[in-house]
Amino acid sequence: MTFDSEYEPFFQPPGWIIGPIWTILYTSIAISFYITLSRRSELEYRYPIIVLFITQLALNLAWSDVFNSANYLLSLTMLVFMIIFTIIYAYLIYKPIKLASIIVWPYIAWITFAAVINTAYYIEFN
Repeated sequence: MTFDSEYEPFFQPPGWIIGPIWTILYTSIAISFYITLSRRSELEYRYPIIVLFITQLALNLAWSDVFNSANYLLSLTMLVFMIIFTIIYAYLIYKPIKLASIIVWPYIAWITFAAVINTAYYIEFN
């Protein structure tokens, strides 16, 4: 995760697996968002749901640069907001669009795991 750090928590997955996992996760969240947008008329809070998703995605895209710059507190804060926003997104779409909600659950699990790894870096370097 941090390319210029010799520290690596024992539970951090090997680098070769990160790319395939993110490919699957980005595909699943893209499908979820596509389904959500195509059925947005069924959603009671459609605009907040869309804003939550786009905001967490923007945080996700910015996270690796922040983490790799060794700003571990900020990157952890970003992950916490990503987790919260994605959980709210999944909750709000669960009843009307169950499939779109379920397919983001692995993403929630992965970014939660990333937060644990990020926390280990923060503790090690602060």
